[in-house]
Amino acid sequence: MLLNVLAVGDVASDIGLDSLRRHLRALKKQHEVHFTVVNGENAAGLGLLPRHGEEIFDAGADVITLGNHTWGKLQITDYLEDNPYILRPANFAPELPGRGFGIFDGPRGLKIGVLNLMGRFELDCHLSSPFRMADNLLAGELAGADIVLVDFHAEATSEKGAMGWYLDGRVQAVWGTHTHVPTADGQVLPKGTGFITDVGMTGPALSVLGVKPENSISRFLGGLPRRYEAAPGPGKVNAVLFSIDTAAKRCVSVTRCDAFD
Repeated sequence: MLLNVLAVGDVASDIGLDSLRRHLRALKKQHEVHFTVVNGENAAGLGLLPRHGEEIFDAGADVITLGNHTWGKLQITDYLEDNPYILRPANFAPELPGRGFGIFDGPRGLKIGVLNLMGRFELDCHLSSPFRMADNLLAGELAGADIVLVDFHAEATSEKGAMGWYLDGRVQAVWGTHTHVPTADGQVLPKGTGFITDVGMTGPALSVLGVKPENSISRFLGGLPRRYEAAPGPGKVNAVLFSIDTAAKRCVSVTRCDAFD
């Protein structure tokens, strides 16, 4: 069968949550989506609370992934332990709460593996290698999955590109999150892995990465440090559709499918 997977970029602030509620189910219907992964790590600005997780699931997500702001709201720790459908990066220290991967039921008995990884360049050099972690999990716990999807939460475009090529032919899709800017390099790599450097952001459309432009401008002009505030105004959903031939275990197309308020 042709499996349509929708990857949704980082949900940022209440505006991002509102846009997700407004558009996600319509996008899923329009593109005949079978499985949806939403990065939710900025739903509360930095991090998210259990209620934000429930709102994202109610909007239509099958799995939520996170990133460097996983611990922005420590109230999430029990939720990460209790809910197997929300993932934090697998290369965090193993003693930390939650899980970094899962195998989930898809259509026609398909077993869909989802792996959440975080880059080290400019983020946290103390993490274990996401490349070696991917090796270990693909040879171990994720070996039983029919299809494997990877959300790579990373700063550097080079690190994201390297991960896509490193996993080419071993997983069916790799997409980048974290930088909040949608890239135009969606492609199917030579061995059949769908890849895009960054999905983008689900949040305020008139903003700098989701925050008020004046906050960022002040920082670059040498102003006093200040708490970033979510920008007001209309929202958007940045999303990418990966169409996967499940018999051949290859991605056949990578398509942007964004929505705007």
